Amino acid sequence: MKASLIGIALLATTLAVATAGTANAAGCLKGAVVGGVAGHYAGHHAVVGAVGGCVVGRHLAKKHAAEQASQQQAAQAR
Repeated sequence: MKASLIGIALLATTLAVATAGTANAAGCLKGAVVGGVAGHYAGHHAVVGAVGGCVVGRHLAKKHAAEQASQQQAAQAR
């Protein structure tokens, strides 16, 4: 049972990495991995954790990109 879950998780990660280049998923992959692991240890809710991690990771990546853009604009204005 545990080996099959690890295999499924490995397959899902491989597919996510393969398709990440075509999708705008900055932060989602890292967040999904971290959330999936946390969800697994918090009551075997890896899928729910991965989805939540993806959402949070994407939000933080967009926030980071906006901060970098504003810093670049400030540097160019000088």
